[in-house]
Amino acid sequence: MYSKKVLANGIRLITVPRPDSLSVNILVLVEAGSKYETKNQSGISHFLEHMCFKGTKKRPTALSISGELDALGAQYNAFTSQEYTGYYVTCLPDKVEQALDIISDMYLNSTFDAKEIEKEKGVIVEEINMIEDIPMRKIQDLFTKLLYGDQPAGWDVAGRVETVKKISQPDFLAYRRSHYVANKTIILVAGCLPAKTIGAQIRKCFADLSRQPGRNKLPVKEKQSRPNLLVFHKPSDQTHLVLGFRTFGVKREETYTAEVLTMILGGNMSSRLFQKIRDEMGAAYYIRAHHNSLTDHGYLDIASGVKNNKAVPALEAILRECRRLAEEEVPQTELAKAKDSLIGTTYLSLETPTDLSVYYGLQELLKREMMTPEEFAKKIKAVTAKDIKQLAKRVFTDRGLNLTILGPHKNKKKFSQVLHLYPHTN
Repeated sequence: MYSKKVLANGIRLITVPRPDSLSVNILVLVEAGSKYETKNQSGISHFLEHMCFKGTKKRPTALSISGELDALGAQYNAFTSQEYTGYYVTCLPDKVEQALDIISDMYLNSTFDAKEIEKEKGVIVEEINMIEDIPMRKIQDLFTKLLYGDQPAGWDVAGRVETVKKISQPDFLAYRRSHYVANKTIILVAGCLPAKTIGAQIRKCFADLSRQPGRNKLPVKEKQSRPNLLVFHKPSDQTHLVLGFRTFGVKREETYTAEVLTMILGGNMSSRLFQKIRDEMGAAYYIRAHHNSLTDHGYLDIASGVKNNKAVPALEAILRECRRLAEEEVPQTELAKAKDSLIGTTYLSLETPTDLSVYYGLQELLKREMMTPEEFAKKIKAVTAKDIKQLAKRVFTDRGLNLTILGPHKNKKKFSQVLHLYPHTN
């Protein structure tokens, strides 16, 4: 069972004891990601995450940070998304005090040395170039660009090469002042908690964190009245596609219905799309459906890599399966299987202290409330076949339909001709 406390300076502290674990995970989450950026600083959230490993006043080089963490036998890393950045260290219980000192030093006191910034720009640019060469990653960036256009929700988390190259030390310092503040910071400690004094240790390590109010992000603007299509020409032996629909933010009760719906549609190897596109048509190696829900927007997407000459038939089959969910109630045996699969995979995904920290931390950050896995399972079990059909009828519409294609295609017409859920009528 988790415990949550709000410290005097506004930091939210969440502890998740697991006495049978051999390790402890410390995760520091901050409400700062690409949706908090302006256009001329696109990529700064992700770049700053990199720079926090490059040196502090106390630990002036990247090696002094990594060397000290390695000496603890720790696992450590960081990640950036649209709405948050996270830094974590997993270590043995008797190393927690030292790990806290290091991660708080990185979070509070990174110096953003000008020479290190210039070196790291090359690393970031190569990371952006790498994404360009990974179709499964590139297609997702193209899809969010198609959905949201030229606003933060439509920008790549890594930023653009031209903006990354212009970021300087004053930019990092100003961004940290605006976002790395106490009331936007969540600290999680999960696993074999070393002592009841963990709260006092965190208060001490993060005592200097600014209490100034953090800057908010702009709300997402959504406007669509007909199907959208983006075809990105790239010579390849496979066509990657993402077909998706606009949904809703994470606080909506329908998110649980959406989770079950996507499990039925493309959540595992016995799902409808896997059976149709891979097993029956032999058109793809991978196909999956996913519901992505953030604070103020969401989408349900279906992603696949298909044979070039089967791209259109595969698209038609995917649309038929979406339409089927809106027209027919899911049989009870299939519904029960999907619920059990979703609940089972959720529990299995929480086996490590790191998993627990992320599970509870993202709930707190995105929803401002948390539920245990048992409470989540109860919500999933309550979803009915009628709920799924009603949601499918609302979500699976032409006015919210979006398709991105990446592959050796120059002719958009063959895709636009089939990009509708229901036959056109005069």
